Amino acid sequence: MKNIVKVLFTLLVAGGVFSAGLFAGTKYREVDSVHLDGDEGWDYLTADSALSKLFVSRGTHVAVIDTFGNTPAGEIAGTDGVHGIAAADSLNRGFTSNGKANTVTIFDLKTLKKIGEVKTGENPDAILYDGFSKKVFTFNGKSKDSTVIDAATGKVLGTIPFGGKPEFACCDGKGMVYANIEDTSEVVEIDSVRGAVTRRFSIKPGEEPTGIAIDAVNGYVFSGCRNKMMTVIDIKSGKLIATVPVGAGVDGCGFDPDKKLAFTANGQDGTMSVINEASKGKFEVIQTVETKKGARTMTVDAATHKIYLPTADFGPAPEKKPGEKWARPPVIKGSFVVLVVEEK
Repeated sequence: MKNIVKVLFTLLVAGGVFSAGLFAGTKYREVDSVHLDGDEGWDYLTADSALSKLFVSRGTHVAVIDTFGNTPAGEIAGTDGVHGIAAADSLNRGFTSNGKANTVTIFDLKTLKKIGEVKTGENPDAILYDGFSKKVFTFNGKSKDSTVIDAATGKVLGTIPFGGKPEFACCDGKGMVYANIEDTSEVVEIDSVRGAVTRRFSIKPGEEPTGIAIDAVNGYVFSGCRNKMMTVIDIKSGKLIATVPVGAGVDGCGFDPDKKLAFTANGQDGTMSVINEASKGKFEVIQTVETKKGARTMTVDAATHKIYLPTADFGPAPEKKPGEKWARPPVIKGSFVVLVVEEK
């Protein structure tokens, strides 16, 4: 009997049922790219699996890509300083956070036509639609708060103060929203129905968290930090349970719930880290994928499992202005591209 069990165990590991064998065969690589015109910058992008569309922020407008054919499919104009895009498919509504205008643009997901505009706090950066409460949350960098909007009516319902600068956010689908607070190295938990912060979690030694992702089934929140680290919080206990070394220049994270893999977009290194979610709370990088310098944000299409990362080529950086940490170099016209990465 012992010999039979030993043989079965060996076959299972070789076949990839256990984590060591399973992740040894995981190989992500760039499979395609979509080139877009213009010399505008970018920030977040959002994959809408239901409509096979990809919404990409481009500074003054949102570029829309048909992910079925990886071809341009239109744009949403008049989104000054756009950072992020949120989609509410059940309402056929999309929302953009316009950082320079301090507004949210509401648009029709299918026609891309503008429906309305809503005033927000100062410098709305990330934006999130929570299907449980049917509310939109903007994460306002300068006023350090969130503007809460009724997704169906466009009415502002309130403001949530954070006491720190929010970055990106995610939700568990059960009424809780989680947001990185960059300057305090925390994650805050928000009750989306009440519109209030319920808990705060320190993620130190992680510093300056930006990108965030969630495994809602197992209750893990992943934060990509500027000090080349991904942190993992266990939601139930409220404890930091793991830190994983990743590449430099993280600004976006992702999670594939079917594959149980987390990702960081490492723009400074031009790589993407693939992190497994193993049993017994062990998280580790199983692959470092070569992408391209500047590919710092990302989104995962939950239906196709494809990962999209925007980047471009840059000219010489200008001199820094007083008080600036660094000066963003200009995008070379015609060089903007969205990389398509997939497991092969």
